[in-house]
Amino acid sequence: MKETIRNGRRILPRVGAGLLIGMVLGVMISIGPGVFAERPQHYSVPLDALRTFSEVYVRVKKDYVEPVDDDKLIEYAIRGMLAGLDPHSAYLDADEFKELQIGTTGEFGGLGIEVGMENGFVKVIAPIDDTPAQRAGIQAGDLIIRIDDKPVKGMTLNEAVKLMRGKKGTKITLTIVREGADKPLQITIVRDVIRVRSVKSRMLEPGFGYVRITSFQSKTTRSLIDAVKKLEKENKGPLKGLVLDLRNNPGGVLNAAVGVADAFLDKGLIVYTEGRVADAKLRYSATEGDVLHGAPMVVLINGGSASASEIVAGALQDHHRAIIMGRKSFGKGSVQTILPLDHDTAIKLTTARYYTPSGRSIQAEGIEPDIEVQNLRVAKAETSGVKPLTEADLARHLENGKEKGGAKPRRRQKDDEPEEPLASRDYPLSEALNVLKAVSLLRGSNSRQLASST
Repeated sequence: MKETIRNGRRILPRVGAGLLIGMVLGVMISIGPGVFAERPQHYSVPLDALRTFSEVYVRVKKDYVEPVDDDKLIEYAIRGMLAGLDPHSAYLDADEFKELQIGTTGEFGGLGIEVGMENGFVKVIAPIDDTPAQRAGIQAGDLIIRIDDKPVKGMTLNEAVKLMRGKKGTKITLTIVREGADKPLQITIVRDVIRVRSVKSRMLEPGFGYVRITSFQSKTTRSLIDAVKKLEKENKGPLKGLVLDLRNNPGGVLNAAVGVADAFLDKGLIVYTEGRVADAKLRYSATEGDVLHGAPMVVLINGGSASASEIVAGALQDHHRAIIMGRKSFGKGSVQTILPLDHDTAIKLTTARYYTPSGRSIQAEGIEPDIEVQNLRVAKAETSGVKPLTEADLARHLENGKEKGGAKPRRRQKDDEPEEPLASRDYPLSEALNVLKAVSLLRGSNSRQLASST
């Protein structure tokens, strides 16, 4: 196919509009069956539009201020055609195709941000944990208006991404417009090789675990199951509840999202897709087995939770398996299929929309949390240094009846101060833990009542 196109391009400078239309039609027919082998080729060809295209092509070849290579002109035309469809469809040259393949395995070069286009500017969908972008203070929702000294307006997303890539250790300055900021911010970032650890876990309190998924990669489901087992081992028994943190998770591999949702569900539909071609109509269902054994869950989301994150949150919400907390998610509910053109290049084409088990479209709507929690900062209250008055401080107070002489509480040493409270470090997570404990207590109370009644 590539050789056919290249041969056609060689005669372009010497052909008129009619022959060029014939060549373009030949290219379209040769591409069609290779990409959509199952699709009947019964589409009418817009001859007038192709004639206009050929006239523009000839004008550029003849009158543009500098000579332009035929291969480049055709590539620009393809890029423009795909970019005009939606923010996620794109042409991938050899380098971009390779980057995409490497990215799904969890190691790639760059700044560590998932980006899209909005009103001609690059919008940060989410910074990836433990990357140069996150450490530099890049936030979900930031609009990048300049890359070093170059304005982003007028660039394609691929052009902007290429500028942000670079060798490890080199610096780049991004000019950011941020909601709530009085003026644009300039943030300098040192590029690095991005190695994404997609699953992190820890115990929040005895019985209550925390798992964070930063992105969905090919090994994420296995890593999640291992993390839950590790928490159970640390807890010396099953967990009373789990917080699954999907905040600022820009998505990733579809199969990983399905696997994560399946890990917490015993049965039922997880997600389905609808598109124009038969291959785009898919349904994914859960298999038996809940890694938490039915323990309550809270899922945290925000405006940086997109795509695969929304699939997981939507499935768990529709099946009433988890309480969704935080802020409304990003709303990327479209499916991109990678269609190789040859061994080196491909197109990333939007081919379907995602739907939650109840039939909700995620696209441009996002997932609404069951409980909305703002990303607040809780400051420690100022105190006067005077100990609050209690009953024990009153003269002639009544003793509580316990025998005297028991062990006195250990006085806290100066170097044994408690760490900063969770509420001040991460308010949404603190609220999620409180809800999780309340649900766990309610379940325990109901179980005791049922046992006593029988």
